[in-house]
This record gives sequence, C-alpha cells and structure tokens, in this order.
Amino acid sequence: MTTIEIDAHELTRAARALAHAGRWSGAIRLLDAARRTGGAEPGIALAAAEVALESDWYAGTAHAEARLRHPALAHADVWDVGFLRLRAAYRALLFDRGTFRPGPAGRDPRVIEALAADADRLEDQAEDGVRRGWARFYRGLIDDNLAGRRDAAPARYRSALGTGDDLLEREALRHLGDHDHDAGDHDAARSRWEHATALGARAGAVTGTLSQQLLLAVLHRDAGDEAAATALGREVARWATALGATRLAATAGAFLAGTDPTAATGRQEGLTESEI
Repeated sequence: MTTIEIDAHELTRAARALAHAGRWSGAIRLLDAARRTGGAEPGIALAAAEVALESDWYAGTAHAEARLRHPALAHADVWDVGFLRLRAAYRALLFDRGTFRPGPAGRDPRVIEALAADADRLEDQAEDGVRRGWARFYRGLIDDNLAGRRDAAPARYRSALGTGDDLLEREALRHLGDHDHDAGDHDAARSRWEHATALGARAGAVTGTLSQQLLLAVLHRDAGDEAAATALGREVARWATALGATRLAATAGAFLAGTDPTAATGRQEGLTESEI
C-alpha cells in the first residue's frame, strides 16, 4: 500500500464535497483511511460525523449516533461539535423512530424548548457570521417544524441570509419560498426556489439541488403544466434512486402519484424537509 501525505483541512474539505455530491460512503472511506497524525484526529472525526449525519438524512442510514460518540470530538472545536449535536437532535425529534412527525403534538414541550435554547446559545457563542446564521436558521426550523410557531420562522430564515455561505443561503431561501407558496405568492416562491437551486448547484449539493428541482416541479403543476411537472419529477426520482437518496426518491415518487409535498399532508409525510 502506498502512503501519501495530505493536509488534514484539504482532506476534510474533499470528504465534505463528496458527501454533498451524494457520495457518503466514499467520503466516510476516505476519512477512515486517513492515518491520524499530530492534531488531525479531532477534525477528521468531526467531518466523519457530519458526513454520517448527511447520509442518515438522505439515505436513511443510521451512522451518525456512533460517530458522535467518537472520543476525539472532545478535542474538536466546541461550537462545531455543539452545532452538529443540535442538528442530530433536531433530526431525531423530527423523525420519531424513522417516521416524520412534525409539530408539538405528543411531545414534551420542555424538550423542544431546550433545543431552541441550544440554538439561541449557539447563536450567542458564534464567532463569525456564517456560524451565527446557521444557528439562526436552525432556530427557525425548530419554530417551524417542532414548536408549532410557524409564523415566527420566516424572520429567523431572513436573518440567516447574506452570510456568503451558499449552502446556508440555499436552505434559508428554500424555506422562505415554502412560506411564500403557502401564502399563495407563487412568483415570490419561484424566485426564491430558482435562486436556491442555483446556489445549491454552485455549492456542489447534488441532493439539495434535486430537492429544489422537485419544488420547481410543484410550481409547474400549480400553473397547470402537468407535462413539465411530471418530466421534472421523473428526472428527480431517477437521479435520487441512482444516488441511493431513498427519502428524496420516495418524495419524488409520491409527487408523481399526485401528492403535493408543500401541502400540509405532504409535510406530515416528510416531503418538504431537506438538509444540505
């Protein structure tokens, strides 16, 4: 076996790029193959946990929990680890034993409020605008999808804009467009969703860009162009299936069967949620 040296920062950047492209197993193999030297172990462990969480989100795996227990995370950046744990806790609440279950019904409100407080704390402790924006965005998600405070979420999303982070901007615009669509402002929804699609593509977020394409298919259906909606939905389903993005493939299949992923029933089935 030939051994090469590579900067740990470049290694983790490459692994995250692979994950954004839907190559989660390849990203994990790359990180696990790295020989840990010096102070590289915490950063590699953090990147592996991030990749695992993204795989769980899109591919329905169950890798993140074990990765989040890696002892090296005790020496990683405190804010980054805290934010990753917030994301994992949000996902665990949203998907109750694998089933998407939004809203406060049947939940202990103290758990939801504790998660919201964690997001607020991360916002206060963030050392830069991008981290602060991500904390604000997740506070919006908690309001929107767990706490039953949907009207409070758009202000959180808007406060996450303008950081220069394409992935964060994409997520904020995606969710703001959902609120526009609910309000019947399809022109505003299209503008936000088209911009979000371009940002996701520029950031290399393949699964995120596909999920945006499905929202554009919704607008085609809303406008009465079922042929365009079906054609776009089929391509999303084809790509998602090939990537192993099982949740997205199921969402596209439900759309092709007539479900509106932006309607209340679609949200109850987990058809509008995305991450990265």
